[in-house]
Amino acid sequence: MKSQWFLFTMKVKKGGTAMKKKIVGLCACPAGIAHTYIVADKLEGEAKRMGYEAKVETQGFAGIENELTREDLNEASLIILANDIAISGEERFEGYEAKTVHSSMHEILHHAHEVIERFFEKEG
Repeated sequence: MKSQWFLFTMKVKKGGTAMKKKIVGLCACPAGIAHTYIVADKLEGEAKRMGYEAKVETQGFAGIENELTREDLNEASLIILANDIAISGEERFEGYEAKTVHSSMHEILHHAHEVIERFFEKEG
C-alpha cells in the first residue's frame, strides 16, 4: 500500500477557483546578521503553520536574498514589512498599501501570529 502525504492549506474561492492565500514579507535589521534571518524564519514558519503560502525576503549582511518579485507582490494577500532600518527597493511596494503591514522586527519575532490574524480580521 502506497503512503500519501497531503498538504492542508487555507483556500478561498475566487471566480469559482480555489486559491491559496499567500503572505510575503521582508525582514531587515541594522546588523543584518542573525536577527534578520531569525525573524524571517519566524514569519515564514508562522504563516505556513496558519495554512498560508509564504515567502520572505531578507536584506542583511549578505545583501538581498530570496528577493520578492512583482509576481509575488501581486499574488500576496498580505505583505509584511518588518524592518528596523531603511530597505532597498522600497519603491517596489508602492501601490500595495492596502495589503501592506509595517512592523518592527521585535513585533514579528514575538507576535507574528497576532499580526497576521489582525490583518485578516480587519479585512473581514
